[in-house]
Amino acid sequence: MRVLMTGARGLIGAALAPALTARGHAVVRLVRVPPRGPDEFRWDPAAGALDAAALAGCDAVIHLAGESLAAGRWTTARKARIRSSRVEATRLLAEAVARAPAPPRVMVSASAVGWYGDRGDEVLDEACGPGTGYLADLARDWEAAAQPAAAAGVRVVHLRFGMVLAAQGGALPRMVTPFALGLGGPFGSGGQWVSWIALKDLVSVVDRVLTRPGLNGPLNTVAPEPVRNREFASALARGLGRPAWLTVPRWALSALLGEMGEELLLASQRAVPSRLLADGYVFQHPRLEEALREIVGPGRRAG
Repeated sequence: MRVLMTGARGLIGAALAPALTARGHAVVRLVRVPPRGPDEFRWDPAAGALDAAALAGCDAVIHLAGESLAAGRWTTARKARIRSSRVEATRLLAEAVARAPAPPRVMVSASAVGWYGDRGDEVLDEACGPGTGYLADLARDWEAAAQPAAAAGVRVVHLRFGMVLAAQGGALPRMVTPFALGLGGPFGSGGQWVSWIALKDLVSVVDRVLTRPGLNGPLNTVAPEPVRNREFASALARGLGRPAWLTVPRWALSALLGEMGEELLLASQRAVPSRLLADGYVFQHPRLEEALREIVGPGRRAG
């Protein structure tokens, strides 16, 4: 397949692009900087500009671009940038897909389990309704922005990611340092559920989705065994051979990080990959302990 990708230099894209190439796919990239070769095309979501030639001959589009949620406090300006980088960029791409003389067969677009909001102990599969809060509203509009492609007959898949576990980036390397110093522990009560997925599985899921016509719409892209935050902290500490005794109180997270801390670290999403399991996907890392052992075990430190 010829696959057009956004966010190819991010954590997921940097692992996915070479994996797809190894499978025999041709990967072309939409980039915000001047193209450096024939496999790169320019787009500028903020300006509403996209080189339509990028879609010529493409069988699939994988859309991963978006400003980091955890790069700083959610000021009004940052929230506007986050929203634009997801909602407006997705709409721009979906409209270009819909206008293409020969549209790609599938558009795979990133989303997040934040779509469900803070749901306590409720088990969340793709049949569950949306939640409330900034992330839930963002994810709802993010997914809706791909509607022009769906209306044009393109199969659209929304990958609702949980926490992506990888040595080379994302949340895990930032967590390893305090844990390695013996300063790690649960956030708040530690009772909130954490939905997660190893990067290796995430890459395999995206590859699978490209060629499975029955997979469309929302897809919880998470491991089958979510854990409570205190269990996550204990597993990470064991993987590093360190204690996990320092609880970070809710008030401290709220004071330090504001709304971002409340929604990213204290909200509870017990999401399960019902549709992936029904489709027969077998996870390489279904359990947290073994995933962390591979990523941060002896001789394999994140960061």
